[in-house]
Amino acid sequence: MEKIDKELLQQVAGLHEIPVGAYNIRKNGKSEGRKSTENIEITSKEEGGLEIRIKPGTKNESVHIPVIITETGVQEMVYNDFYVGENSDVLIVAGCGIHNSGDKTSKHDGLHRFFIGKNAHLRYVEKHYGEGEGTGERIMNPSTEVTIEENAVCEMEMVQIKGVNSSKRKTEARLGKNAKLTVTERLMTHGKQFVQSDMDIYLDGEGSSAQIISRSVGKDDSKQVFNPVAIGNNACRAHIQCDSIIMDNANIRSIPEIAANHRDAQIVHEAAIGRINGDQILKLQTLGLTPEKAEKVIIDGFLR
Repeated sequence: MEKIDKELLQQVAGLHEIPVGAYNIRKNGKSEGRKSTENIEITSKEEGGLEIRIKPGTKNESVHIPVIITETGVQEMVYNDFYVGENSDVLIVAGCGIHNSGDKTSKHDGLHRFFIGKNAHLRYVEKHYGEGEGTGERIMNPSTEVTIEENAVCEMEMVQIKGVNSSKRKTEARLGKNAKLTVTERLMTHGKQFVQSDMDIYLDGEGSSAQIISRSVGKDDSKQVFNPVAIGNNACRAHIQCDSIIMDNANIRSIPEIAANHRDAQIVHEAAIGRINGDQILKLQTLGLTPEKAEKVIIDGFLR
C-alpha cells in the first residue's frame, strides 16, 4: 500500500496493517483485498457493494470493510448488507477516507443494512475523514438501516471530525422485544462545511430501549442540522441527548423529537448548544497551556 492509503486506513479503521479476521478493503471503486473466515463470509453484490453473513454463535470476531478514495473525481454508491446470526458477538469496523488533491468532487455514498438476530450483540464503528490540498470537494452521504430482533443489542459509534465538505447522514432503526440500541455520534465541522444528521428510531417491541447521544462542534462558517426522532410503539424507554459547542460564525440547529404511541412508552429528549466556558480556558492556561491548546484540549475531551 502507498503512504496515503496507510494514512487513510489508520484514520478510518485504526489499521496499520492488514487486519486479522474477515476484511474487504475498497479503493477508488475497486476491491483491493478480501478475506472471509470460517464464520464470516463476504461476497460481492451484483448492484455494487457487499453481503456479509455472520454465522450464529460466532464470538469475538471482527469484520473490517474500509473504503478509501485517493483519486479526484471518483464518485460511487455502494449497498452493503450485514446478517448477524443469533447468539453471536462481533465487531464491524467501516468508514470512508477521501484524499482529494485535484479540482473535481470525490464522493462516496453508501447504504448499510443490518439484520441482527435474536440474542446477538453487535458493535459497529463508522468513521469518515477527508484530507488533501486540492480544491475539489469531499462528500460523504451514509445511510444506515438497522433491524434488531428479540433480546439483541446493537452499539453504534458514528464519527466525522475532519475534512468532509458536505455530509447528509440518515439512520433508521427498528427494535424488537427487549432489543437495545445505543448510538453515539461525534461530529466536527469547520470552514464552510455542512452536515445534516437525521435519525428515526422505532421502538416496536415490548421492553425495547434506545439511547441516542450526539455531540458536535461547529467552527468558522460551518452549518449543522440534527433531527433525531424516537417513536415508542410499545412499552419502551428511550433517551435522546444532543450537545453542541458553537464557535466563530457557525450555525447549529438541533431538533430532537419524541412520539409515544403506547401509554407505557417513556421517552425523554434534551438539547444544548453553547460556547466554550471561559473559566475552563482560564483554568487550563494557569496550568501552562496557550489559549489555542486549551481550546483543543476542551474540544477533544468533549468529542471523546
